[in-house]
Amino acid sequence: MKLLESIEALKSWQASVSVSTTGFVPTMGALHAGHLSLIEHSRADCQATVVSIYVNPTQFNNPNDLANYPNTLEEDLRQLRVAGVDAVFLPDYNLLYPDGFRYQVEETVFSHELCGEQRPGHFTGVLTVVMKLLNLVKPDRAYFGEKDYQQLSLVRGMVEAFFLDTEIVGCPIVREEDGLAMSSRNLNLTVADRSHAPRFSRILASACGDSEAVQQLQSDGFKVDYVRTIDGRRFGAVLMGSEERPVRLIDNVRVG
Repeated sequence: MKLLESIEALKSWQASVSVSTTGFVPTMGALHAGHLSLIEHSRADCQATVVSIYVNPTQFNNPNDLANYPNTLEEDLRQLRVAGVDAVFLPDYNLLYPDGFRYQVEETVFSHELCGEQRPGHFTGVLTVVMKLLNLVKPDRAYFGEKDYQQLSLVRGMVEAFFLDTEIVGCPIVREEDGLAMSSRNLNLTVADRSHAPRFSRILASACGDSEAVQQLQSDGFKVDYVRTIDGRRFGAVLMGSEERPVRLIDNVRVG
């Protein structure tokens, strides 16, 4: 497995391999089984798989959220070796943002709803970094999880709008045995909150309507950012933990 920490190293590796299809899985590290499932899809579809690890500061509207994001790089690299990844791209801020984030990719409608309404600028940071990574890695396919379904939809729309030669592949949510959607942020939950967190997805799935889901979640001790059903899919975001170190969980389920 090659570790690529510069654009020059990435281009050199690309020139050294002879493959007909390349798959790409962009991550922010703190890898779990959900990420590994994306890698499995890529390895099944493509001759070579590239994974990026980069905690992208431009998509964090809350500095504390960025500061508390888990960093497990050595364990991440171990898992990627076991998973059979061909190359790992490890850029830093100066490499990806030589312009200081002066140039940005912005979607003007759906990115301002749901998570975008609660996290101003979040999806501008997401779309900008994904555009940069796709232009650098030049994959035939890129794999994203359906847990971040709004992100998946926006990335698909961006690729179509700018005629990028990458197929965006959505992969099913991977859940813990108790139903909690796997997320790197789950590592920040206390033992008590981790035990309680699966109630979130259960209420999303079982409530008869959005307002009922909000009421049930609030009664169950969650701080609700939003619950909204769009095109037969119910989206939700809640906060758990203390005010000093809140943990934000998102999920979505098919309803109706």
